Amino acid sequence: MKVERFEDLEIWKEARELCKYVFEITEKEPFCNDFKLRDQIRTSSGSVMDNISEGFERDGNKEFIQFLSVSKASCGECRSQLYRAFDYKYIEEEILKELILRTTQLSKKISSFISYLKRSEFKGSKYRT
Repeated sequence: MKVERFEDLEIWKEARELCKYVFEITEKEPFCNDFKLRDQIRTSSGSVMDNISEGFERDGNKEFIQFLSVSKASCGECRSQLYRAFDYKYIEEEILKELILRTTQLSKKISSFISYLKRSEFKGSKYRT
């Protein structure tokens, strides 16, 4: 399948699902009452998908790789915040384990995609002649 839009990227689709799930768990009490942590984890999970899309729209692999790196870092930030949410008893261990697995797998996929782009001879659509 040819990727023509960021919406075609599997990593973006998975990041979107992560963001949606994080939003759902932060809507519940007592999590929803910790405004700072709630907003932080929503922001970091949103940053995962947003940086994938922003990097893609830059039309150059070098910039895309940089934004994917930020996306991967946001994935780690989200994972760290999940541990805090668990420690504060905002989420159950089952939810923590599921989300740790999701964020870890997504981070690995982003890393693999970065490696692919670094090896690619195609440097981006803005460099087409």
